[in-house]
Amino acid sequence: MAISTRDELINALANNSSRILFDKASLANAAAGQFFSLFKATGFPAVGTNPTTAAICNQSTTGAMTFANQTAPVKSYLAYLFAASGNTTSSVEIVDRLCHMGGLSGTSTTGQTVNLDPVALSVPASRYGSADLSDIQWWLEIYTALGSTGVNATINVDYTDSTTGNLTVLALGASPRQGRIYPLNALADAGKVIEKINTVTLSATTGAVGDFGFSCMRTRTNINPPIANYQMIQDWAQLGLPEIANDSCLMFTMLCSTTSTGTLRGGGKIAHG
Repeated sequence: MAISTRDELINALANNSSRILFDKASLANAAAGQFFSLFKATGFPAVGTNPTTAAICNQSTTGAMTFANQTAPVKSYLAYLFAASGNTTSSVEIVDRLCHMGGLSGTSTTGQTVNLDPVALSVPASRYGSADLSDIQWWLEIYTALGSTGVNATINVDYTDSTTGNLTVLALGASPRQGRIYPLNALADAGKVIEKINTVTLSATTGAVGDFGFSCMRTRTNINPPIANYQMIQDWAQLGLPEIANDSCLMFTMLCSTTSTGTLRGGGKIAHG
């Protein structure tokens, strides 16, 4: 069973839906063109707790937007959204945060164990999308700011073709700030898909322990508020009516347009049918 007609969708929005709300504070020390996660932004839902060892994320993860899980064959869809951003032309993505880890040090120059593997953690296949894992976005994520010395990160991964290798070296730059996320997919060997992150080695100490780790997410939809503090409304057609799997850990990432993420406020409905 699935929502297959407009009448079914209208009925679900009116009579069988979960409301979602969000009100996230701005994260500072960004720059235009940098990716940030709002996992550590205060507000509602609550600020996320720094993870340690690899763990699956779900609706019970602090910071996730909650909704009512459904019993098959009923499915859930993001069908209505309103939002206002404190910044102009920021690109905001609603993601399902599949799993994450943290507790890594900015002062260690030896290999640090990551061991982030969504399949081994039993993330449901319904959440990560394509069976070949190509829908998953991988990130290096800063939970607590690192030091002022720019360093390179060598990240060892397993690929879905059963090979192992290092990603193209990632330059973290000076003073990576809380909330900064660095995309990793494009650093993989040509034509290969990351399956698991094994270790990371920094080329030097950043000067501060901080706290960083890795996360993997799946984008469900995106919005692009055109004007600061303008409340935009998107219906099911504009959102693409993405299916929201049970226990999805719905959070936000942002491609910044200025020196902060800006506030993000709004809400919407997840329709069930």
